Amino acid sequence: MNKYNNIIYVIFITILMTFSMRSVNNMIVTTLPLLSNKVLYFSSVLVGIISASVYLFTFIVTSMVNPRLNSKQRRTSFIIANLAVVIVLIMYYYANDISVWIASAIAGLAYGIIMPNMINAASLMADQKSRERLLAVYSVGLSLSLIIGPSLEDYLLTFIGYRLIFIYFLPIAITGLFISMLMKFPEIKNENHKSAIRSKGLKAGILTITTYNVPFAAITVFLTIFAISHFHISRSLAYSSYIYFFSVSFMTRLYMSIRPFKNIRLPLIISILITVSALILFPFVPAFAFFVVIMMALGIPHGSIFPISTIIISRGTTPEERSAANSYFMAFNNILFMLIPVFFGFIEDYIGYSMTFLVLVVPVILSTILLFKEYGNNSIMVAKPKAM
Repeated sequence: MNKYNNIIYVIFITILMTFSMRSVNNMIVTTLPLLSNKVLYFSSVLVGIISASVYLFTFIVTSMVNPRLNSKQRRTSFIIANLAVVIVLIMYYYANDISVWIASAIAGLAYGIIMPNMINAASLMADQKSRERLLAVYSVGLSLSLIIGPSLEDYLLTFIGYRLIFIYFLPIAITGLFISMLMKFPEIKNENHKSAIRSKGLKAGILTITTYNVPFAAITVFLTIFAISHFHISRSLAYSSYIYFFSVSFMTRLYMSIRPFKNIRLPLIISILITVSALILFPFVPAFAFFVVIMMALGIPHGSIFPISTIIISRGTTPEERSAANSYFMAFNNILFMLIPVFFGFIEDYIGYSMTFLVLVVPVILSTILLFKEYGNNSIMVAKPKAM
């Protein structure tokens, strides 16, 4: 297989696997709160806690297990994790107020293996230009899955309940299981997970993703519940806001895959400004149509900041550090998605959804200040990729 055909093959497999992984994952993390709240009658605090439990178990695997795996072990665990996802969907269908916690724990463990290793697979190319383009393509696959997946769920929710939706996503998860057997991972000798923790790429990548994933962690769990309670609309219409959100995200990432950013500082500043502005508007949303416009605006930073973060990690780490750095990066994301829903659910009981979204502006601004103070003029922000 020549170099061109190999790149096409890797892109094709990466997009297919990414679509399966992320569409099912998004369905789980956005439907679990609804299943818990509307079917099992959990309170807002319990909804936040059970959503956080998924990320807790993901964090355990991404921080303690995955960084120490070699390429062969990663591939084996990756396949087993995809099998576990298939089983979890069936468990959610039959879940009661006890077994739903077990299913959530297994889902968290499985995605703790799957998600960081998808980034590792997307880092397969040796030269920086091809690697950054493949990372952008991986992000496009993420966004594509987050358009088709919510669109499918939005349609299905017009005639089925929250339990049955898990069964309808089984074919996608089974497809992912078969594709996982075709995945390849970088063969790196002497991987160094200790120096990865200290790398500037990981530190800057974490600060970058914090500027967006703090509000996105809350949006993932509480967006639909907020829309139903605030605008008194149907569950399918409330869920449709995800479609507009992820459509804009997809277009942003598609542009980045076609025209990769060399200087990522300015796009990052614009994305953060959009995030802060949108969060400030939450308490003043007069109607669902205006809410949809805000969600579309938030789709821009959702589309840009994750790929920018992975590019920063790619530029600021050595090949020996990269797999571990990606795992620690995902572990940090899981901390956010574990803590923010609990914090949000607790605060919401006192000040309501709209004002709680506004409060999230504070950590966004603080992480932005730290990021640009430490790395604003660093080469990871402004360096031009060199083609080999």
